[in-house]
Amino acid sequence: MTTVALEVSEGVGTIRLDRPPMNALDIAIQDRLHELAEEATRRDDVRAVILYGGEKVFAAGADIKEMQEMDHAAMVVRSRALQDSFTAVARIPKPVVAAVTGYALGGGCELALCADFRIAADNATLGQPEILLGLIPGAGGTQRLSRLIGPSKAKDLIFTGRMVKAEEALALGLVDRLVPAAEVYEQARAWAARLARGPALALRAAKESIDAGLETDIGTGLAIERNWFAGLFATEDRERGMRSFVEEGPGKAKFL
Repeated sequence: MTTVALEVSEGVGTIRLDRPPMNALDIAIQDRLHELAEEATRRDDVRAVILYGGEKVFAAGADIKEMQEMDHAAMVVRSRALQDSFTAVARIPKPVVAAVTGYALGGGCELALCADFRIAADNATLGQPEILLGLIPGAGGTQRLSRLIGPSKAKDLIFTGRMVKAEEALALGLVDRLVPAAEVYEQARAWAARLARGPALALRAAKESIDAGLETDIGTGLAIERNWFAGLFATEDRERGMRSFVEEGPGKAKFL
């Protein structure tokens, strides 16, 4: 049975988790996420991406029963593939929004962290409860969470394993917008659709400049930005955008 699918419509690709009842992220889903992230990266008809688990739950974490059967040697091998799957999502060179409903815990929270923007239901619950299993986050949580909300707040969530409701998640910066539960996908699609109509190369340049710059010193980050900025002067989108600005005023350029 297919448990993850990529559905494309009008420039927006939705990576949809579908493993009832809680979208537990087993090895098959992890590997499929990797494949679909690479497909979304390659496809020219995908200009923005939504991560979505359905109306009731985003993803409640890893498949604990599957993990319980693994020993140290098995996890030494598997942990790299696990991280690579999530990193492939994080490195999709297009705008990515997570549409978070219900629970986003453990690996589910880590998957949401791979997005550029997170829209959550006002009744969502997020957290990194791995410490309660005698573990730590293993799909990027210790790194992406601390970069997103700061090390002290990340340590509070990771050390205690506590879950946070939507309002606290918003206050922490763990999510970026709260909407009524019934509107989560609609709002995420509106965000993605708007960017899908934008200049694809400039959006890629902006994303890669920000993400790569965060991993290095400011001088190197400025060099990354400078190279992308100059390179965009060779694109049709830059010509179209500037011509439209001069002839019609700001905000009227069409890039498709």
